[in-house]
Amino acid sequence: MYRRAGSGAVLLLGILLIAANLRAPFTALPPLLDAIQADLGLGTLAVGALTTLPLLAFALLSPFSARLARVHGLERSLFGALAAIALGIVLRSAPATWCLYLGTGIIGLGIAVGNVLLPSLVKRDFPRHVAALTGAYALAMGVAAALGSVAVVPLAEAGGWRPALLAFVLLPAAALALWARQLADCPAPATGTAVPHDGTVWRSALAWQVTLFLGLNSTIYYVVVGWLPSILAAAGMSPARAASLHGVLQLATAVPGLLLGPLLQRMNDQRLAAVAACMCSAIALLGLWAAPQWALAWATLFGIGTGAGIILGLSFIGLRTGNAQQAATLSGMAQCVGYLLASAGPMAVGALHDALGSWSVALLLCTGLALLTALLGVLAGRDRSL
Repeated sequence: MYRRAGSGAVLLLGILLIAANLRAPFTALPPLLDAIQADLGLGTLAVGALTTLPLLAFALLSPFSARLARVHGLERSLFGALAAIALGIVLRSAPATWCLYLGTGIIGLGIAVGNVLLPSLVKRDFPRHVAALTGAYALAMGVAAALGSVAVVPLAEAGGWRPALLAFVLLPAAALALWARQLADCPAPATGTAVPHDGTVWRSALAWQVTLFLGLNSTIYYVVVGWLPSILAAAGMSPARAASLHGVLQLATAVPGLLLGPLLQRMNDQRLAAVAACMCSAIALLGLWAAPQWALAWATLFGIGTGAGIILGLSFIGLRTGNAQQAATLSGMAQCVGYLLASAGPMAVGALHDALGSWSVALLLCTGLALLTALLGVLAGRDRSL
């Protein structure tokens, strides 16, 4: 384990600040999609691509993130990820339409590296507290995303959607300022700490169970995050009310981080927790379909369910592996395959809505995926190691 003397508190704060950047720059976009579509004259498919581009970037770069850490080190790679997120946010807010798409893609690349390497950093520096710290940084992700979702519509109403999105550059700027301290005395990557390619992980049944659990949970999460404002608008809600419930969902994803991490440390396995999380998501999806007037309850329950699923999936990466190198390899696999699945979700659901003129089939389909995720949670939650 590598730790610099006296740096524990700074490292923890740095982890939480990185985590705050791994969702909010992406989830701030959906509440503004209608305004962006009207302003730029985009079609439904083009708008759906804005939510899909980052997920494709997550999938494409995730397998290479471990190699990036091997060559440049975890600290330098995470610093580069934050810089990419900042650059993407600035580009996304530029006047040209192509900048909107390029910036969104670059944000996705930066988030992809952070998504893969943060669990590896936790495994390396805090091996006895993997679940607790995973819960803590999932809490940071959820709180930042919630505040962003709630604030972005008032910011857009005050100054336009471009300045509203540009305001999110404050998140990576703060993280870069603190994380620069970690670079000052971090050692150059050494052979003994390299992250090797481990093809055996891709041939492991347990690795695939972890991967598909995280992937399907992410799929239903990003479908709902991407389309919830539109789903609620179709049910008769105002854009401001829909955006506030979008923020409630994001805040609810942070709730499991308060309790689930420490609780997982005391469990012999995580099967019951995985099933409970998925059932919360399934019930919430059915509720949005059958009784959208109670959307506050369903948004809260869905956030709790998928938030717990994210914590469990990320915790499985540390709990089912023996060292930081193996954790980085499994993290890259899980997030590559998982986000390939998730990237198809928002566009597929948008196309389904256009074809049928209703969100009902999409919500029922996502309910079925949540139940399948519960089954995978029973398998991935067993007390096993790769």
